[in-house]
Formats: sequence, C-alpha cells, structure tokens
Amino acid sequence: MTERNIRVAALDRPAAEDEPVEIVERKGIGHPDSLCDGIAESVSRALAAAYLDRVGRILHYNTDETQLVAGSAAPAFGGGEVVEPIYLLIVGRATSEYEGTTIPTEPIALRAARQYLEAHVPELDVGTDIVIDVKLGEGSGDLRDVFGEGGVAMANDTSYGVGHAPLSETEEIVLNAERRLTGEYAAEHPELGPDVKVMGKREGDAIDITVAAAMVDTYIGDVEEYAAAVEEVREYVAELAGEYTDRAVSIDVNTADDYDAGSIYLTTTGTSAEQGDDGSVGRGNRANGLITPNRSMSMEATSGKNPVNHIGKIYNLLSTEIAERVVDDVAGIRDLRVRLLSQIGRPVDQPHVADIHVSTEAGIAVGDVDDEIRTIVDRELADITGLTERVIEGDISTF
Repeated sequence: MTERNIRVAALDRPAAEDEPVEIVERKGIGHPDSLCDGIAESVSRALAAAYLDRVGRILHYNTDETQLVAGSAAPAFGGGEVVEPIYLLIVGRATSEYEGTTIPTEPIALRAARQYLEAHVPELDVGTDIVIDVKLGEGSGDLRDVFGEGGVAMANDTSYGVGHAPLSETEEIVLNAERRLTGEYAAEHPELGPDVKVMGKREGDAIDITVAAAMVDTYIGDVEEYAAAVEEVREYVAELAGEYTDRAVSIDVNTADDYDAGSIYLTTTGTSAEQGDDGSVGRGNRANGLITPNRSMSMEATSGKNPVNHIGKIYNLLSTEIAERVVDDVAGIRDLRVRLLSQIGRPVDQPHVADIHVSTEAGIAVGDVDDEIRTIVDRELADITGLTERVIEGDISTF
C-alpha cells in the first residue's frame, strides 16, 4: 500500500469489444476544432519554452480558449481562391513580467500559431487566407499563487481526467486511418487536404467506416479526377483496416457528394474552415485522439492548458498513460478505465482518488492483478513531472 488513495475494482460495464454497438470518431488535424487544439498546444509549448529560457521556470499561463471563425472560399478545378479570410483568435492568460524580466507573450503566441499553420495546412496562405489575433491577459492572483514556486505543483482546480486502454479494433482503425491519411498518404497525394474526419461504427461484428476527406482543388482537374481521388482514399482505408481486424469492414468516403448536382467536397485550402465551419479548443478529440461515447470521457479541453498544474490537461494525459502502462505490463486485462480526481491546492501527484476499473480475461480475478495495478499507478503518479517535460517537448499528443 502507498499513501496515495488508489482504488481498484471490477469494471461496471461490458468490455468495449463486448458492447453490441460501438461508435468512435476522430476529427483530423485540419478540422477547424483540431486546428484550434493544435494551435493552442503549439502556443502553450512555445510559452513554456520561453519561460524556461528567460527565467528558468514555467510561469502561470493558459491558452485553451482559442477560437476560429470560418471564412468563405470559391473552390474550382485547377485552383480556386479564398474570398473572405478565416479569423483566428488566441485567447488566454499568460505571465508577461517576472522579477524584472519581460516576456513578450503575444508575439511568441503569434509566431507559434503561424509556424503551426504553415506546417500542417500548407495550402493556407497565413496572413492572407487567415488572420491571426491574440489577446493574453494576466491570470488571477490566487491561481498564480497555487501555481507554486517549483517542485511538485498544487492542483489549480478540483477536476478530473479519464483514460482507457487497450483501444478496441474500431478505435484503432479510426485513429490510424486519420493519422496515416494525413501523414504518409497525403505526402504522396497532395490532393488530400488535412481536414479528414473519420467515424466508425461497429454493430455486432460488422464495422462501418465513414470518411469525410477535403480535396484540394489545385491538384484536381475535373470531376473524374475527383472521383478517382475519392476511390483511392476508400481503397487505402480498406487495406489499412485489415491490419487491425479480421471483422468485415465497409468504407464510405464523402457520402454527401452529389455528382449530378455538382456538389462535392472540394476545397481551396484543404480545410472546411475556409467555408463556414467554425472551430474551438476542446470541442473535438479527447486527450487520446478520439471521441468515444462508449467510454467514460472528461469534457475538459486538454490542449493549450499549462502542463504543470492544470488538471484538465495533466490528469487526462496521465490517466491515458497509466491505462496503457497497466495493459502493457499486466497480463490478462481486457479493458481498463482510469479516473483521476484532484482537489484544488493539493499536490498534483496526490490525487483525491485514483479510481481504476478493470475487466479481466476468463480465469483471472481482479484480486489477482490488484497489487500490480496499484504499483504501476503509484509509480506513474510519482513521475508526474516527467509527464510535464514530455508535454513541453511535444512528445505527447493532446488531441
């Protein structure tokens, strides 16, 4: 036993793979909500790095209120144009003065946002197709005090984080379909934009995957080329799905297309943000990169929050990592849920409760794995500052 309040019990629902219906979603990196997540987290890392460089410690900040207002575009085969630019507003709190040192928080935020967009939405002309604004005020005195002066930080809020493992087959397909489409596939197929949304449904043993893939008009000459590009995406996802399941999988891509009416998912920049689709931090993927209504989830936004004491970030990331570590290291676990609850002002490595629920394989009782699970949970909580360091380095994805 440890001093930490760790509880282990049987999972109070069927394992995910035993549910009769499973629904899983991922909003791709170019989706307006994910753009806000990515930019907010990029700004967060840039501020943390600047604080460490200039004053030797991370100061209080949060940049998790980033908002995107969609623009207007006129896509056309061979290349269209943005008619009204997208507007992005980075909102938050950031310490700009510390013991005589000035930190230019807003210029740092603007630079980080520009660099992120240039790297992830290459068809978007930053400064012309999108206007970036930033408003960073100072945090309240009580929250700056809770932030502390080094060592293990005190929780900034009474809140919780949730994580689960292992991923189900449907979750694996949805997560990896988007990541690989916007990664290796897009590198060879520039006609595919970064705004790729994937929805998975498993009903019994039948899995249906629906992909919404924004196509970039510059690289598509006519409707026949568009149709061929859509079919290539479908074939790629179908082959990918076979790596994660032996179940029957059906794939549909851009199901709203109406070729007769001339209505297709053609964009100028590769993101629906160019044409009426707004975005906000925390409205999309959870900390593990998925939206999973069959699982317990926290409604906290993870991206943009400071990685030192903001529970909405730390406990969502940590609970996911704990779940993954337990499943990797303890034999016989089919499904695991981790819930971490904080209490404001309490050390972040001492949660109010670490609540672990587990579903085991036949012949293995929860009591058989109880001690192993507690040991891993205790170890991961003790290394919570290591999590902070990896977040700052960009080694952990927040969406």
